[in-house]
Amino acid sequence: MQTPYELLGGEEKIRALANAFYDAMDRLPQAAGIRQMHGENLDLIKERLFEYLSGWMGGPPLYFNNHNTICLTTPHKPFAIKSEHRDQWLLCMDQALEEVGASAEVRAMLKEPLYQLADVVRNTPD
Repeated sequence: MQTPYELLGGEEKIRALANAFYDAMDRLPQAAGIRQMHGENLDLIKERLFEYLSGWMGGPPLYFNNHNTICLTTPHKPFAIKSEHRDQWLLCMDQALEEVGASAEVRAMLKEPLYQLADVVRNTPD
């Protein structure tokens, strides 16, 4: 069975996915809540998401290799993250998957794992 990394098209497509994710966050009014949690320049965070998604989707573990961890909760501790923010994150990821041409099969394969990934950083009651 192929990994999501392979099914999406490897490094180039995972990088495009990370870029499309933050581009969606920048332009979707529904994502204003999570956009406010980020600085003006998104270049570094785009790279970090690319690194994380690479390993998370079955490709090279770039985030771990560069940061010696895969912990998501620690970098998100400074922010009050509620269910609405999780849902905004998922909206941006859905948009990004569409923009990079992810197949319906891949999108279905990732739906629940992406929900769990986004939900694990939720740290504030609604």
